[in-house]
Amino acid sequence: MTVVGPFGLSVRDQALEADVQAGLAAVEEGLLEATKSEVPFITEAAQHLVRAGGKRFRPLLVMLAAQFGDPYAPGVVPSAVVVELTHLATLYHDDVMDEAAVRRGVDSANTRWGNSVAVLTGDFLFARASQILADLGPEAVRVQALAFERLVTGQILETAGPSDGRDPVEHYLDVLAGKTGSLVAVSCRFGAMMSGADETVVDVLTQYGERLGVAFQLADDVLDIASDSHESGKTPGTDLREGIPTLPVLRLRERAARLGLAEDVALCALLDSDLSDDARHAEALAALRAHPALEQARRDTVRYAEEARAALAPLRECDAKAALIELCDAVVHRAG
Repeated sequence: MTVVGPFGLSVRDQALEADVQAGLAAVEEGLLEATKSEVPFITEAAQHLVRAGGKRFRPLLVMLAAQFGDPYAPGVVPSAVVVELTHLATLYHDDVMDEAAVRRGVDSANTRWGNSVAVLTGDFLFARASQILADLGPEAVRVQALAFERLVTGQILETAGPSDGRDPVEHYLDVLAGKTGSLVAVSCRFGAMMSGADETVVDVLTQYGERLGVAFQLADDVLDIASDSHESGKTPGTDLREGIPTLPVLRLRERAARLGLAEDVALCALLDSDLSDDARHAEALAALRAHPALEQARRDTVRYAEEARAALAPLRECDAKAALIELCDAVVHRAG
């Protein structure tokens, strides 16, 4: 048993491992090539997050999905470069919106060069992704355009918040389906599509990716509350301190509105206070860790991961399918 990709995914078949490792190495080369510019400063800014590393979760899914057709087909690696470039571009923009200081253990682009350069660098990456897409054909362009529309729509919905009368939890899950699920789904779709897999297989893997993407983000929500910095790689309660309403907080507010328990109402009031104060932040974090809302968020994560696993049922049994199933287990494990 060997290990590749994020979360220590184990691959039991040597041929599959070799294909995945070779594919990911080719993606890495493709990312560096796609982020080169005749202007040295643009190259430096565009390669800033590429060189900082990352899980390469989306390219990994492209490689695994391609196993259901011809994994050596010429469009597989370029499509993986496209989805990772798109993901990286959104990180540049997200860091500006969130005023983030650090990304992947290095200064964020907006901290290092300012908001304007960060936004324009994200745009540069989108442009390079589009150039690669143009060589993959009109269907690939259409698939990416629809996914990008969903991604941006999810971001706008998050910024706008739920409309009057809309369940905040349902709204949030819709946001995640757009912001995260759409691009993870496209990763699976591109891998299968570029490898020439049957259309039914393409559809199955797309549905799997959508659900896995949401589960992946929900696991991050749980980790932000439940983990220590060693486990998660970031400071616990970051979203909490910044007032970002992740699922554990939404489940708490839902429970407080439904039951009206004094301790729930008091915790909601604490969360609405200034959590830049370290003592108040630590109190809120400890209370949420002990609250049933966190366990409810874990159950939500498990539900989406189980839906992703169930979506794979029609596929033939093979090592690639086993690896995709193991990714569902890994996401659940991250959420505890």
